[in-house]
Amino acid sequence: MRFPGLIALAGLTLLAACATPGPQRTAPVTPNIPAPGTGAPPIPAPTTPPEPQRPEPAVVELRELPGWAEEDHVAAFEAWRANCTVRRLPGIAAACRDAMAVDLLDADGARTFFESRFLAQPLPGEGVLTGYFAPVYEARRAPDETYSAPLRPRPADLPPEGGSYPDRTAIEARTPTDALAWLRPEDKFFLQIQGSGTLIFPEGPPRRAVFAGANGQPFSGVANAMRERGLLEAGQTSAEGIRAWLAAHRGPEAAEIMALNPRYVFFRLTDDDGLPPRGAAGVPLPPGRAIAVDLSLHAPGDLYWIDARSPILAGAFPTYQRLVTALDTGGAIRGPIRADLYLGQGPEAGLEAGRIRHVLRLYRLVPRP
Repeated sequence: MRFPGLIALAGLTLLAACATPGPQRTAPVTPNIPAPGTGAPPIPAPTTPPEPQRPEPAVVELRELPGWAEEDHVAAFEAWRANCTVRRLPGIAAACRDAMAVDLLDADGARTFFESRFLAQPLPGEGVLTGYFAPVYEARRAPDETYSAPLRPRPADLPPEGGSYPDRTAIEARTPTDALAWLRPEDKFFLQIQGSGTLIFPEGPPRRAVFAGANGQPFSGVANAMRERGLLEAGQTSAEGIRAWLAAHRGPEAAEIMALNPRYVFFRLTDDDGLPPRGAAGVPLPPGRAIAVDLSLHAPGDLYWIDARSPILAGAFPTYQRLVTALDTGGAIRGPIRADLYLGQGPEAGLEAGRIRHVLRLYRLVPRP
């Protein structure tokens, strides 16, 4: 869960959903009525038969993937080899053993390694790519006017994930007698969306806030509601835009908007070992090379090519085309063509992650026969 160390409860992105084709329309049928005075049926107007749709190929060569020639194959190879401890299907496991047995490859060697062992299987349809990151926030041991939001531990009566539990508004109404730390309200909101992060205190070492459970309520993004209410312009509902508005309207106004997402995440604090966060697959997440997916439809450790274009948020990179590995999942990541790209730790990663909302084509890499 994005993550269990970094449970991608959904990248802030606050977003989702795969596109589905609408119903096909058919032309009306003209009844075969005789022409006046002739008793003969009219000659039907000529029609042009629709062109048959070409089916998606079962597999394609990697060199045919959009953007493959521009890929950093060395970076892709090293990131993929680093997570080869994830349990995989036999064909992928064999390629992993080959990767562990070779020295550092140059660009041609890394490209040849992939092309000689894999084919790409296009997944039908289009979906959505978003981004997530591991935030680093300032925190306090006691509340004050600015750091007023309690980071709550897992309650003793919380049922297993999926069980019924009060929503965000009801939980926040409880007296925080056992708060782990105190944050700015907008920071805590984003930390709950990301699922994990690092807390910096004025005194003492940093601590890592790790996902400890959720209230089982569905995740609901606030971006659309803020746009519909005229609080943010279309194209400005990125993470940075939403966070800035919440900070500027801290208090009842911001609380009302945050309450639109009923999902609530609880945490535990651990020592910060300085290592990258771990995803649902149990391995450190390589920045820019790991995705959170719906693990009911995808297997952890599978290798994918993402082809993401047509961003809707201002300031976003125009395309994301690269090799990534499925290493995480999240509460808002549902559907076969839905992915959340992990960008790393800190503000810069958060800035990029918050601007990603692209149309996604997804290709699964499968071993050559």
